[in-house]
Amino acid sequence: HITPEKFYVEACDDGADDVLAIDRVSTEVTLTVKKDVPPSAVTRPIFGILGTIRLVAGTYLIVITKKKKVGEIFGHAIWKATDFDILSYKKTMLHLTDIQQLQDNKVFLSMLNHVLSVDGFYFSTTYDLTHTLQRLANTSPEFQEMSLLER
Repeated sequence: HITPEKFYVEACDDGADDVLAIDRVSTEVTLTVKKDVPPSAVTRPIFGILGTIRLVAGTYLIVITKKKKVGEIFGHAIWKATDFDILSYKKTMLHLTDIQQLQDNKVFLSMLNHVLSVDGFYFSTTYDLTHTLQRLANTSPEFQEMSLLER
């Protein structure tokens, strides 16, 4: 969900009530609940957040907008991110002081789009792709019980 003040990322899992709120001015990230999302927010589906990046014009949020299932590991779906959106935290570019800043930002966005178009962004919401199977087999039970985020 997008409002002029915040981005709200809502999980689509059954029973999930938590919503990630990202302030577009302070860039502060907090956890809130669905009822806090304003009804006026523009809603669109995404499949994940790739991250944030700071360019000349300010911070941008990179989200995954399309995915393709490429396989499974032990019954866990592995997805390939196939399309992305780069969302500006700023509402306008009027704060840029000259044409060169606008041009530089445009070039950096073009370079970023090129990198995102390169094949090879994979993810899983239920399996740890950041560690090899060998490393996972040699980890402690405490590590295995940690969420993917905590790992």
